[in-house]
This record gives sequence, structure tokens and C-alpha cells, in this order.
Amino acid sequence: MQAIDDLIQKFLKELNYQPILEMLLHVKSGKKLRSKLLLAISGENKGALIICAAIELIHLASLLHDDIIDESELRRGSKSVNSEFGTKNALMLGDILYSKAFYELSQMNTQFASIISDAVIKLSVGELMDVNLSQGFNTDKDKYLSMIYNKTAVLIEASAKCGAILAGLDEKSFGEYGKNLGFAFQMIDDILDIKGDEKTLGKPSMADFKEGKVTLPYIYLFENLDKEGKKQLKSMFKKDLNEQEKIWINTQFKEKEILEKSILEAKKYAKKAINAIEKYSNQKLKDIVEAMIDRNF
Repeated sequence: MQAIDDLIQKFLKELNYQPILEMLLHVKSGKKLRSKLLLAISGENKGALIICAAIELIHLASLLHDDIIDESELRRGSKSVNSEFGTKNALMLGDILYSKAFYELSQMNTQFASIISDAVIKLSVGELMDVNLSQGFNTDKDKYLSMIYNKTAVLIEASAKCGAILAGLDEKSFGEYGKNLGFAFQMIDDILDIKGDEKTLGKPSMADFKEGKVTLPYIYLFENLDKEGKKQLKSMFKKDLNEQEKIWINTQFKEKEILEKSILEAKKYAKKAINAIEKYSNQKLKDIVEAMIDRNF
């Protein structure tokens, strides 16, 4: 992963503007899931590393824009760029990262730029879906699935497709792997927002619900509550929950085994991901799926 970070630094130093690099120091790069799976498919070579660096730039840009939209002050336990440098700087940094990524992709085979640019269009649509869904208490699972496909799964799907093309493998099979991994990844993220602790997550638990995100566990919980319970859950939507309210929600989750049901749903997509590339016997890709399901942040 260091080679990818070095390429990102090289790309941005070429822009010859020091504040970009200073702000980038405050952007948490994360686990580089997309790069890991691309390299697990294609192997490590110059072309693969350039595509990985471009994808990571795009992913970082999407996180910057996410934090602006959500008005988040923290990103993985540290001050977000919008909190540290202001919304205008964070917005422009995101635009710079997107633009530089596409410039580097434009120097390669147009097939890669086409796949990734299509994913970024869908990613942006997914962000808009997320904003619109947060305007009210969404109980439609299909709308939730459509949103997380666009917002999260498409870039993972695109990464897997690019890796397959580089390796001369079946793009469709690996795209299915990436898409289903993306669904499972986001579902686990949504579950961890509820069951994780603040120190590990780098943000308060149940932050999603406060921000207006009715994720899979809340959809399942709503379906399993009586009329009074539904009313009570809705009354807590977008609120800064006190300890008593958090205890009530957690008690309902536990009594109705909602988190277990949500984990099973994530595992269903994880299984679909593994099945899609079963004939290739790629243990690294299976390990990525297992590590993603079993993580705690």
C-alpha cells in the first residue's frame, strides 16, 4: 500500500500548491479495500498501481464531500478537513482529487477511465439519494439497497472489473464479486455504527440515525415494532439521543435479534461475492471478504 501512497503524493506534488499536501495530511486514507482487491486480482504492476492511486483519490474525494454533506466534525477519530480547514477548502480539495484522478486515468487505456467514470457518476447519484432519503424516515429496504449500491458498491465493483481486465479474466464475474462485497461492506459499516464503541469507530455510536440515515437495522427494527414502538422510534429520528433513549433502542435490537438478522443479510451478500469467483480459487479475495465481515471498525 505504500507504493500507492507514494503515487498519490507524486500526483499531487505535480500540482505545485503546498496547501493541497497540507490538507491531505488530515485525510485518513483508511483500509484501501478497493486497492487490495484490485491487486489481489491483477497482481502488482505499474498500470495496476496507477489505477489504484486514482481510485483512492476518488474515494478520498467522496469522503471529503460526505463529511461536508453530513457536517461531520470527525473522521475516524480526528478532526475532519471541513472542520479543520473550512467547508470551502474541503470542497475544493475534493474537486482537485477527483480531477487529478481522472487526468491520470485519461493517460491510460480508455476502458479503465470509462468503467471508473461511470462508477463515479453513480456514486454521485448515490450521494444525492442519501441526502434525499435522510429528509424523512425511510422504511423502504429497496430504496436503501439502491442507495448503498450507488454510494458504496459501484466503486468496489469498478475496482474488481479493472483488476479482471488487467489480468485477462472475466470482467462480469469479478464485477459481481465487487458489487456484492460492496453491499456487504456497507451493511457491516451500518451495523458497526450501532454496536461499535466511540473509541474504535472514531465517532459516537448511533451517529447515522442522528444524521438522518435509516440503515438496514433500523428498517428491520421498525418492521418488528408494534404501533407504539414505531411511533417512539420515529420520535428519536435525527435527535441527539440521551442515554435512556439509546438504551431503549439497544434493548429493542437485542430482544428482536435485529443486529443478528442484519449480519445474516450482510453474510448473504458476502457469500454471493465468493460464489461469483469460485472457479478462480483466489484465496486472497476470500480472505478480503472474511476480514470485512469480521471487522470491528
